[in-house]
Amino acid sequence: MKHYGAKALLKGAVLSAVAAGSFATAAIADEQFFPLQSYRVGPYAAGGTGFFGGTIDYFNLINTRDGGVNGVKLTWEEGETQYEVERGVEVYERLKGRPNIAAWNPLSVGIAYAMIDRITQDRVPLITVNHGRTDSTDGRVFPYVFPLLLNPYSETSGIINYIASKEGGEEKLKGKKIVVLYHGSPYGKETIPIYELLKEKFGYEVQQIEVPHPGNEQQAQWLAIRRYKPDYVVLRGWGVMNPVAIKTAQKTGFPVDRIIGNVWSNSEEDVIPAGDAAIGYTAITTQASGADYPVLQEIVKTVYDGGKGNLEDKKRIGSVYHNLGIVNGILNVEAVRIAQKRFGNRTLTGDEVRWGFEHLQLDPKRVEELGAKGLFHSINVTWDNHEGDGLVTFQQWDGKKWNVVSDWIAPDWKLLRPIIEKSAEAYAKEKGIKIRTSEDADKVTELQGAASSAKN
Repeated sequence: MKHYGAKALLKGAVLSAVAAGSFATAAIADEQFFPLQSYRVGPYAAGGTGFFGGTIDYFNLINTRDGGVNGVKLTWEEGETQYEVERGVEVYERLKGRPNIAAWNPLSVGIAYAMIDRITQDRVPLITVNHGRTDSTDGRVFPYVFPLLLNPYSETSGIINYIASKEGGEEKLKGKKIVVLYHGSPYGKETIPIYELLKEKFGYEVQQIEVPHPGNEQQAQWLAIRRYKPDYVVLRGWGVMNPVAIKTAQKTGFPVDRIIGNVWSNSEEDVIPAGDAAIGYTAITTQASGADYPVLQEIVKTVYDGGKGNLEDKKRIGSVYHNLGIVNGILNVEAVRIAQKRFGNRTLTGDEVRWGFEHLQLDPKRVEELGAKGLFHSINVTWDNHEGDGLVTFQQWDGKKWNVVSDWIAPDWKLLRPIIEKSAEAYAKEKGIKIRTSEDADKVTELQGAASSAKN
């Protein structure tokens, strides 16, 4: 696994933009444009290069192999954000005037929060796969925001359910001590209240400890953990914070097999820098790693062998972040394809693509047809549930690769959904938003923001 410096990553970003040039010129009627608020430099570059690389690789596969989506070419342009909110908003303001925008995919909680009002006004979907504002799952209030696959609360519920399965049942959680070590950012703080809520239900004890951005120094936090003597530590990290946590845990004598990483603490970049200290580390995931899936093999054959691959290091093909990017590409493309079935095989408006996302229902059979059987399970989005089923699995690092160590686990929707709806309704009241009905959701507009798209 190569690790690049800022200069090399910046060069990669420039080359990537040039490589996409033929797709990122002035959009025409038979193109669907994806503005990408990527980050290829800075402390979170590994996540950005892997995720956006995977998304672009899948777009390239669809264009090269299929000629686009029913004849509509996918186009894109990257804007470097360095995972900073101000830069992300600048990229949004710079690119939002481009015609034919399908959806935004920032892969940043902070940037996503800053965009909610903007994309709602412009009527273009905001995709926050595996992250984002939890109550945006409620499509009655957030029509254009889609925390696909997993939201922070369903992730938390899945982690607690997994710990319960390891202990022998939910009743065994009573009296257990859990520490949540979280990244000092809006993303990291998102789950603080849900761990407290689940504590009331299951009777475990919890301490939640913040690690300031970016997370290079954690000695004080792990000394506090050693004094507390928890049964489990949940690592809600990001970027360099994760390998530092694993190595510091070893130094303080905390067993790595009692650390459970969240969905942004589950990549090769999180464990390889930690060396042998990471062997036995477990993390949640919504998609598997590895390059043996048919869609990955097709990307290697069609995209990389054709000189269009986005990753500089081919060893990263099939890594966690790369595969998440591919799944993200699948979800975006399938939403467009589903919308085309209603509106025609043409360039769509952002609101029409929103309708496609609200009908994004990929069962295991369709997932297999896409060459992704085993890569991810399924998704079932509706107009009022913008996440899907929230199914997760858990993987363990053996020093060389990730191995799946659980079945697919569902969150406690009976508990979570009322909380999500209450929060969303409070947001609607604060903002003066009318709560949608299914009839409202079925209506679409041809206009999107500053730019008008292709018309019937």
